[in-house]
Amino acid sequence: MKSSPKKENFLKYIIRLWLLFFVFLFGLGIFFYGIANEWFGDMPSFSDLENPQTNLASEVYSADKVLLGTYYVENRSNSSYSDLSPNLVNALLAIEDVRFTEHSGIDLKALFRVAWGVATGNSKGGGSTLTQQLAKNLFPREQNLSITQLIIRKFQEWVTAIKLEHNYSKQEIIAMYLNTVPFGSHSFGIKSAALTFFNKSPDSLLLEEAALMAGVVNAPTWYSPVRNPERALKRRNLVLQQMFINKFITKEVYDSVIQIPLDMSNYGIMDHNSGQATYFREFLRGELHKWAASHFKADGKPYDIYKDGLKIHTTINSRMQQYAEEAIREHLSGDLQPNFYAHWKYHSYAPFVFPENEIAAEVDKIMNQAVRRSDRYRLMKKSGASSDEISQSFRMPIRMRVFTWNGTLDTIMTPMDSIRYYKFFLMASMMSVESKTGYVRAYVGGNDYRFFQYDHVTQSRRQVGSTFKPFLYTLAMQDGEFTPCYKVPNISYSVQLFDGSYWEPKNSSKERLGEEVTLKWALANSNNWISAYLIKRFSPESVIQMARKMGVTSPIDPVPAIALGTPDLTLYEMVGAMNTFANKGLFIKPIFVTKIEDKHGNIIERFVPDKNEAIDEVTAYKMIELMKGVVEEGTARRLQFKYGLTNPIAGKTGTTQNQSDGWFMGITPELVTGVWVGCEDRSAHFRSITMGQGANMALPIFALYMQKVYADRSLKISQGDFEKPLTDISLDFDCERYDKVNRINSKTNKSSLEDDF
Repeated sequence: MKSSPKKENFLKYIIRLWLLFFVFLFGLGIFFYGIANEWFGDMPSFSDLENPQTNLASEVYSADKVLLGTYYVENRSNSSYSDLSPNLVNALLAIEDVRFTEHSGIDLKALFRVAWGVATGNSKGGGSTLTQQLAKNLFPREQNLSITQLIIRKFQEWVTAIKLEHNYSKQEIIAMYLNTVPFGSHSFGIKSAALTFFNKSPDSLLLEEAALMAGVVNAPTWYSPVRNPERALKRRNLVLQQMFINKFITKEVYDSVIQIPLDMSNYGIMDHNSGQATYFREFLRGELHKWAASHFKADGKPYDIYKDGLKIHTTINSRMQQYAEEAIREHLSGDLQPNFYAHWKYHSYAPFVFPENEIAAEVDKIMNQAVRRSDRYRLMKKSGASSDEISQSFRMPIRMRVFTWNGTLDTIMTPMDSIRYYKFFLMASMMSVESKTGYVRAYVGGNDYRFFQYDHVTQSRRQVGSTFKPFLYTLAMQDGEFTPCYKVPNISYSVQLFDGSYWEPKNSSKERLGEEVTLKWALANSNNWISAYLIKRFSPESVIQMARKMGVTSPIDPVPAIALGTPDLTLYEMVGAMNTFANKGLFIKPIFVTKIEDKHGNIIERFVPDKNEAIDEVTAYKMIELMKGVVEEGTARRLQFKYGLTNPIAGKTGTTQNQSDGWFMGITPELVTGVWVGCEDRSAHFRSITMGQGANMALPIFALYMQKVYADRSLKISQGDFEKPLTDISLDFDCERYDKVNRINSKTNKSSLEDDF
């Protein structure tokens, strides 16, 4: 029985459909094979997947593992899955790819949903999986692709997604995705985003914070909680709704959390102007540039601190750094700066000090120099503006933000007035070093890096005043002829100069005039006459040589006046040198970094400080005892009676000519700390020694810092005494016994001479 023509035609139709289907499948297979084998363009290799070409910020860590800041082109840092809050993972899956654990890179159900939406005009979301989005993030599409190229690129992303699923676990893919996405506010990756938006690490994000982060990635600007808070709140609540629908949270939790308002109180863009240790990080940037130029990656290229994701482990202790910054702020804002304003009230040319017949011209000169150093002047000059135009612009009121100790102030003033305004500020710097290691634990270069970018720790050389005298006394102690109890008549001394004239310093005090005084008393009271006696006994060249052994590298003129502290040195040099006394005569060059790692955690280089034996242990201990006298009975007595620091502290105050610079060097068995205070211009200062001395300007900052350090028991900073050398030198410090022995020896020697005669 023959089949009907209709039946035969239907059978042929079915066969053709199957043939077309198999041809389509074969073609599709060939197409995917061609994509995988790069017939249509390069595909990322497995090596590319392992090492995506993303710019990673280099991270600067404190010794106690706190992230101080980053150097970046893109502020991107990587996190592992274990660093992520479960709230964040659940929120991401709920809003982006709820079947993530069920597919292998391509979600067919989602694709059919997209196709149905296109056919019916009722779209219900996209079809890209989290893995496909990761593929797109790792290897972004080029601009202006044609339709054909776009289709090919889409299929390439599918193949890449399958590769990712084949080579990585689901947890690794989630972490990689969150490391590659931008969150806005100059933050790339969840680690920098969590810090920027909430000042937290990703594992500490609360549910409402995690939901916001998961919602922002879809459109960082559109859903920005800073620019568009209402839109961001709706998006966050949508994520929470999806978490409830997909059973990541309960109805009770959902109802509760959607009532929580957005809290952006901890929001802050991470840059070189913000965060902790800003001066230190900027100083370190320059040092790292030098280091990177001579260290090379496997491909032969030098390291790039902005792109290579280095981890720089510093010696800074984040709590000690905080205490140093707080101490400067507390003293300057609460005491010194208000007193400075009151001191100069009603003075026309404040705060500058010049002879009356010169002051107007000198102040104009200072202001004009400041104008020429300003960015405004340089930019206008570069653009071709005339001198009159520039001058006029500096006298035209404009809106600006200025520094105050109570926060930035939006105001209107002329650029010239703003220059004069900033000339009134006293600046302060501090560096604190761990004595035995040379590790710099705190580094503050100025008041606020946003407004005062000159670093007074390593950049600024200022006259050191009487803090230089310990170099002279060290030389005296080292030769053995002098001891802390050695007595010198407290009278005026003069030193002949090369030109035949005489240098004869003055004393600020007439206390014990004409009496014999011990060297310990002389240093404690910063007596200039005894310093003149010692520089005459030795020589400027010998003192300079001693300073060099103790780490001072700045130029010093070999003149007798160095005995009073005329050299211009950095705070960094002074702290390193004073640490020699605490460290039993061993000079350790202060060090800032312990190690640098690459982005994979491999150690590239470890750092150890340079050391040299500058003086012997006995001399170092003698100097400690001499400088204890400064605190116990000399110019730093207020450490004990005002600030209650009765534990053993050696120290030295310093006040330069006309009170332009105030210094204090404080030495304890475990920490050596230096403080400098002064205005930007040396002609701006207190007019009286009472207000302008180092004991009033700088010492309180040291005291406040040490109070905070000692109060923090977790730092384990001892308040014990300095370790004595094994050699018995007790006679050198018992001045009554020393005098008695000398009198006996004197009589004995006299009798021997008479007998011999």
